Amino acid sequence: MSSMKSALRPWRRTTAFRTLAAATAIALVAADAPVRAQNPNGGLPIIRDAEAEQLLRDYTSPILRAAGLAQQNVQVVIINDRAFNAFVVDARRIFVNVGAVMDAKTPNEIIGVLAHETGHIAGGHLSRLRDELANAQTASIIALLLGVGAAVAAGRSGAGSNAGQISAAALQAPQSIIQRSLLSYVRAQEEQADKAGVKFLNATGQSPKGMYDTFKRFAEQVLVASRYIDPYLQTHPMPKERVEALAEIAKSSPNWDKKDPPELQLRHDMVRAKLSGFIERPATVTRRYPLTDTSLPARYARAISTYRFSDIRTALAQIEALIQAQPSNPYLLELKGQALIENGRPAEAIGPLRHAVALAPNSVLIRMLLGQALVATNDPKHAEEAIPLLRVAVTREPDMPDGYSQLAMAYGRKGDLAEADLAAAQAAFTRGDFRTARDLATRAKTRFPTGSPGWVRADDIVTFKPPPNSRR
Repeated sequence: MSSMKSALRPWRRTTAFRTLAAATAIALVAADAPVRAQNPNGGLPIIRDAEAEQLLRDYTSPILRAAGLAQQNVQVVIINDRAFNAFVVDARRIFVNVGAVMDAKTPNEIIGVLAHETGHIAGGHLSRLRDELANAQTASIIALLLGVGAAVAAGRSGAGSNAGQISAAALQAPQSIIQRSLLSYVRAQEEQADKAGVKFLNATGQSPKGMYDTFKRFAEQVLVASRYIDPYLQTHPMPKERVEALAEIAKSSPNWDKKDPPELQLRHDMVRAKLSGFIERPATVTRRYPLTDTSLPARYARAISTYRFSDIRTALAQIEALIQAQPSNPYLLELKGQALIENGRPAEAIGPLRHAVALAPNSVLIRMLLGQALVATNDPKHAEEAIPLLRVAVTREPDMPDGYSQLAMAYGRKGDLAEADLAAAQAAFTRGDFRTARDLATRAKTRFPTGSPGWVRADDIVTFKPPPNSRR
């Protein structure tokens, strides 16, 4: 498991209008900026893990097919945020907080959330919301000008001490109307996404009970607070009304009582345990998974916590016992390899990671980890093996700078300085460090024959025009 950490300041919500405007601004930036020239996830604290990502792909694939989005390459991105939340900002990615995965007790609960978010994509809600915001912005400007005109008129009429109050009312009233109109539009979209989500679940033979239970739990949590909230200033329908509407369509489903398959429940519990072991403190892991719990998920969480915070020898023994229980589980072998690499034993990590790649040949992250182990041995023969692994990895996921960095080191071990400089330039470019990328690419051009494929790729970086406010 790897994570890309970034500073994310707490975002305090003021009015619902500001929240919505900020969220939509993020959506516009994320959708319009070139992917190769930026962090594709906008600097969010993203968690990358092969096992969790594969599980979420398996959850979303049938939903996306039912929604007619199978060919759209929609990805699920995990955010390192313990709050229960999921959202979309474009038609290509569904963002899910790690807290949503950890708090969902069954696969069906998180699948219901994913079905709801898929409803937003299938309904084209983001593009329609942009149009609505553009209309609201125009109306807001007109209203502001009219409000200023009214304020000036009030001042000229000699309203005296009441002029200030009249001016404030003239300026604020139209804005409030526009705000309520926009939020009403968003509430309608949420209701449409609920209905679409239930439709997709029914089409795939899955129960909508998880979606209903999740939203009902939210309603109960905010019941007291919602009594004091202006119902028109909520970005979602009032919890009670929303749950009642959802219950009406969900409970009529022929799949209402259908349960998750036991093998899928085990995979879900294993991922929840893994996230706990990596994210939470040892004391929290122990409370959540006490020693009296001898299940595979509990042992998984404790083994991860042990390797991260305690004794590597004990942890390796615990991981090996898990591998004996599930010898065909590539993610347990991946964990063993990662633990060995992080404890300065890359040569020992190669064996289990090769086995993991054989079991999960399509996992880019496991390939990249094997490449890292091979490079870390400082053996030129291992570097030769690492290069094709890493080239496949960066071809499939061109937005991961770590892959290019490992590839640069592999070429360096081999003595191929031209390719090493080019890979290092691509790593810097993917991070958004365009000045360093340009310097490295310029040097790479001097090492490649003019006009060769490597020279052309380096020249693309040299001649790239960075966006404003970037590290030029």
